[in-house]
Amino acid sequence: MGFSGHLVFACSNRPLLEAPVFDSLDEEIKATVHTWESRSGGWQTLQMESGTWDDADLPALVEWSSAPACVAEVSDSSLALVTGLDTTGQRWQAWLNLDIAASLLAEEPEDLEDQLLWLDTPEFHEAVRHKRAELDAEILADAEGAVAWAAAAGVPVTPETARIEELLRSHETFAEDLFSTLLDQLGFPQATQALT
Repeated sequence: MGFSGHLVFACSNRPLLEAPVFDSLDEEIKATVHTWESRSGGWQTLQMESGTWDDADLPALVEWSSAPACVAEVSDSSLALVTGLDTTGQRWQAWLNLDIAASLLAEEPEDLEDQLLWLDTPEFHEAVRHKRAELDAEILADAEGAVAWAAAAGVPVTPETARIEELLRSHETFAEDLFSTLLDQLGFPQATQALT
């Protein structure tokens, strides 16, 4: 079974877990939070189990760190929804492993009685194709948002939007690996440490 939870990426000269946004976590939950990757310049990624992160935490983290931050909500290591926010409030989102996202987000008929039977129908595959096309149509804007966010974070080299688009259309067995690759391609310093 894969990882389900959040990968929180932000910048601080102090350990990220010291941010006030994490003060409400009890010590037992804090003990389950791990530094997943560290990058030079103070960039850190925390790995947190499901239920420990809230959408409202991202603006609070950006305000505390005075730097852009993002979070990947990972589901069973198979897909992730990445949300980034900069210090001016500009927000972007992108799915990682788009095909899997499309199959999960495909619209089900209202009168659906058995989901397992539905998964093997031509109607299901058509619904997935439709959702995949919808998500694909958003990729250029998602990639542009990610590039602008990285620029706001002070990344020294502006990444090519086309490369980010290509990555957002790609597939990796582990969505966490795709998230790390996204940060690499956006121009953040290479990870110096990865914990499993």
